Amino acid sequence: MNIKYPNIKVKLVGMDGNAFAIMGRVDMALRRGGVSKEEREAYLAESRSGDYDNLLRTAMAWVDCATDEDEDEDEDEDEDEDEDEDDDTEEGEEQ
Repeated sequence: MNIKYPNIKVKLVGMDGNAFAIMGRVDMALRRGGVSKEEREAYLAESRSGDYDNLLRTAMAWVDCATDEDEDEDEDEDEDEDEDEDDDTEEGEEQ
């Protein structure tokens, strides 16, 4: 699936699942990402054009919806980088 704005990330997992909360979260992310008002209105109209599943499909088609697994991978990468930095510091202190 091609995401319309892949550089805009919105966390949906673990957040309020209320339809209006989801639409608001995605709309805010689009606004912060510099998307025009007309485009954001098109997103909202498409979101409202069906049921809850349509709302979720629309959100996932417009923005990158982060999952808990995506965040866990990011945290693992950050921890690995921190460990590498710590190793460098310890080696430097021993010399």
